[in-house]
Amino acid sequence: MFHTGKSSGLLVSFSLFLFLSFFAATGSAKATAAAGEKATACPEYGLFVSFNLQKHLVEGDAVIEVPPAGIEISMTGLRMKYLGFNGDPVPDPAGDWLRINQKGRLEIRYERVVAGEFAANPLAEGAFSGDMISGKGIFLTGNWYPRVRGVALYRLKALVPDGFRAVSEADEITVSEARGGRLYSFDFPHPAQGLELAAAHFAVTKASFGGVDIYTYLFPKDAGLAGQYIEYTKKYLGMDEKALVPYPYKRFSVVENIFPTGLSMPTFTLLGAAIIHYPFVLDESLGHEITHQWFGNWVYADLEKGNWLEAITVYMSDYRYACMRGEGRQYRKKALTDFQSYVHAGNDFPLRRFYERTDPANAAIGYGKGMMLFYMLEKIVGHDVFYKSLRAFIRENEWRAAGWDGIEKVFEKESGMRLGWFFSQWLDRKGEPALEVEGAKFLVSNGVPTVSLDMAQQGKPYRLALGVRIFAGGRPVKSATIVLDAPRQKFQWALNERPDSLVIDGDYEVMRRLSRDEFPPLISRLLGSEKRVVVYGAAQKGKYASLLAGFSQDGFSLKEEKDITDKDIRDSSLLALGPGSPVLKRLFGKVESPEVENPAAGFVLAVRKNPLNVRNVVAMAWGRSKHEVDMAAPLIFHYGGYSTITFSAGKNTGKKTAASPDGIAVRLSAPVLAVASANLELDGVINAVSAAPVIFIGERHTYYGDHMAELDVIMALHRMGRRFAIGMEMFQIPVQKSIDDFIAGKISERRFLKETGYFSNWGYNYDLYRPILEYARANAIPVVALNISKEIADKVAHGGLEALSPAEKKQIPLSMDMSDAKYRKELEGIFATHPKGISFPYFYQAQILWDETMARSVARYLGEHPGSQMVVLAGAGHIAYGYGIPGRFGRRTGNKYVTLVNGSYDRGVADYVLFPEYREAPEAPMLGIVARRQSKEGVEIEEVVPGGPAMMAGLRAGDLIVSIDDWKVSSVSDVKIALFDKAPGQKVTVKVRRRRFLIGRHEMAVKVTL
Repeated sequence: MFHTGKSSGLLVSFSLFLFLSFFAATGSAKATAAAGEKATACPEYGLFVSFNLQKHLVEGDAVIEVPPAGIEISMTGLRMKYLGFNGDPVPDPAGDWLRINQKGRLEIRYERVVAGEFAANPLAEGAFSGDMISGKGIFLTGNWYPRVRGVALYRLKALVPDGFRAVSEADEITVSEARGGRLYSFDFPHPAQGLELAAAHFAVTKASFGGVDIYTYLFPKDAGLAGQYIEYTKKYLGMDEKALVPYPYKRFSVVENIFPTGLSMPTFTLLGAAIIHYPFVLDESLGHEITHQWFGNWVYADLEKGNWLEAITVYMSDYRYACMRGEGRQYRKKALTDFQSYVHAGNDFPLRRFYERTDPANAAIGYGKGMMLFYMLEKIVGHDVFYKSLRAFIRENEWRAAGWDGIEKVFEKESGMRLGWFFSQWLDRKGEPALEVEGAKFLVSNGVPTVSLDMAQQGKPYRLALGVRIFAGGRPVKSATIVLDAPRQKFQWALNERPDSLVIDGDYEVMRRLSRDEFPPLISRLLGSEKRVVVYGAAQKGKYASLLAGFSQDGFSLKEEKDITDKDIRDSSLLALGPGSPVLKRLFGKVESPEVENPAAGFVLAVRKNPLNVRNVVAMAWGRSKHEVDMAAPLIFHYGGYSTITFSAGKNTGKKTAASPDGIAVRLSAPVLAVASANLELDGVINAVSAAPVIFIGERHTYYGDHMAELDVIMALHRMGRRFAIGMEMFQIPVQKSIDDFIAGKISERRFLKETGYFSNWGYNYDLYRPILEYARANAIPVVALNISKEIADKVAHGGLEALSPAEKKQIPLSMDMSDAKYRKELEGIFATHPKGISFPYFYQAQILWDETMARSVARYLGEHPGSQMVVLAGAGHIAYGYGIPGRFGRRTGNKYVTLVNGSYDRGVADYVLFPEYREAPEAPMLGIVARRQSKEGVEIEEVVPGGPAMMAGLRAGDLIVSIDDWKVSSVSDVKIALFDKAPGQKVTVKVRRRRFLIGRHEMAVKVTL
């Protein structure tokens, strides 16, 4: 990273006489060397420093030739010993900055105490700069001297302790022995934005490459790395010279730094001792710092107009190396992923306002979004013009500060294009484009196979060029580029064959928001969420103390399991401790312990999408011991690009990123499937599945043939002598006793319908199910209510799980898996056909609750009745593909099961698909009335159907039905119960109360022929 000069403090000690004589001897030479530089008049600055290692002190004398335009100088952290201008003392500045408004000579004598040791912050993100003076070394990259705003022509001399080797910005370095140490003179005859200095007991190695002297300054223990660093330096210098222009300096040094940094200054780079052994430093970081020799150390950044340095440097180094490995697309996708993970409304800002890296969010803007800008710019102007423009930009701005406007100007000049729109939309707008594909379809238009779709942009539209690939049979059959510049646009393509899918921007050539499927669950999403919560059990605080402290320091809220709310689960990204967390059971059902899946792991962190809010994630952390947690906790923050990481004794032993599709994928048509002519009849299916612990049958509720097929399975199992129960979606758990009483013959069928609330809770024609229930009663086959109560299901459908009372929450399963993305998509399609009035997240929770409750009911019954089987009757949507009840039963028990689905074939829909013949269902006769208003007194007729039994018998609107035959009526369901076993033509006595003028209702009995 290019160092922009943050301060930390230092000091100097030397003879003013020695310094002044040095400056007098070299000042004119410096001015001569500066002649012809492409820079405005700048100060000539002579600086002499010396050090007191015991006191961690730098003492310095500076002589600055102030140009007519004047200068500003930072005095931050410096203790003035003398300040004079043109020989006269000057009062110390009141603030941190000293302003001189006229030409003259400024003399400053100062000192500063800095740190004597380096203390690492394990959570520190981005580049770290600082100052240190001790026997271990001198490392000065901050405000260790009076720093001029802008550029100056510096000439530095430093008196360093014996045995130390020193490096600073220099084309030439001369060393002489002096009293008190070694005197180093650094000759850098170009305007510079500042000075840095490193001195320690370095082992120095030298080589040459194309007229450039290459040095390594390494701590003795790392001296063996010199050869590798020299060879890689040659490689990177050669690559950048070939792509850009020749390296501008006479030397380049790789210097080991006590701080864990990667910093680049003119003619050298500082690489941290903590990272210098890692392969990524040689493979990427070193090249990044060398590219900064062109961008940042030759052409400087005008930071008031935006820091473009990191963007172009990442593009010309890290990204270019990824392309050489064949990983360019992945690198671009990661840039988009990081941006979406870390950047949100609360921390977003335009790229033009990026100054320096301080955290992952602004790094995602300044580095990632900036890199994508240059990628898109090269796509627009072309490869040759792109590099021609970069070379012109360097030549026009040598040793000067330039801004984004300078880049825009040179690219417009070299390309002949107007690019203001491009730079404006990417530099001055927050965020990124959010795209939606609507109405994608395949059709035949005038005999030509055609693909059609609409592309929409949210908010003010960007001007974008997106690649589109259309596939047929899994192979690409057409490629095209679409240009978007409006809120909504239609596109279509003619083809020669039937397509099955298309992918938009599969190579990630545009900075944009990823679609839900493209955005994998990553640690970065956990770390970057706006709302972040760590959920822990009270007994876990000791074991996970260091992890809790680290995440709290990073801004996470900490909550005990008993305090977590459904709103927290829905609106936050969560980190739960241990696989047994109730939160994980609620969302994912069963979570295997890492001790089972990875016995060698000491610590595991795994991230999944949050099923209740796919914009967030849910993570599980587990440690084998407190020691393992303590070792791993500080390292988590450096693995943001992964979904699962494992550690053992603080060493990373595994890392994995969840798979996700590339590009915005759109399904156009499903393949046409074929099956052989059926010669397997239902009896053969029953023989094949009869031994399964559970037989799930998916029905179409209104198809009588489906119910007769279900009865065939039940009758066959009974004939075989199997011991089994019938589990039914149609009944809710609280009415189980009434079902048991009916099967045992203790209550009548009419009482059974009343007590179970069949018509109010289920509502479908009872005659569809009556044969099954009558057969079960006649043969003492248990019938099990599987479903949650309607009141609870309705509450969840309208307000989510959080709408339930504590008592109601005790009735629902603790373990629920909401993470099946395919099932979610299936339910999204079903939801689209439902009447409006509820939100999809609540609808989704209600459906999962329904499935999980039924799966739990099946598991409970079989657990309480060992050796028994169950035939489960439920809607096909709850059975198909195993999404609903079957897979959840399997998760809970590990038991095998088979699935049968009626009527609709699709690949993988079930183990067997049944095709019952169409049969008309028996239908109970009706009175021919419309009635909705009901009370304890009866049901009021709102409308009499013309020509129906009620009209023929003389019943009227407004009549209050109080009984039918001997059955008291207090609800619409009671009317249905009274008639369920009647036959057409049969007479019933309907007792009603009819209004009379002024004197209330009159009760009367009416004979109605059904």
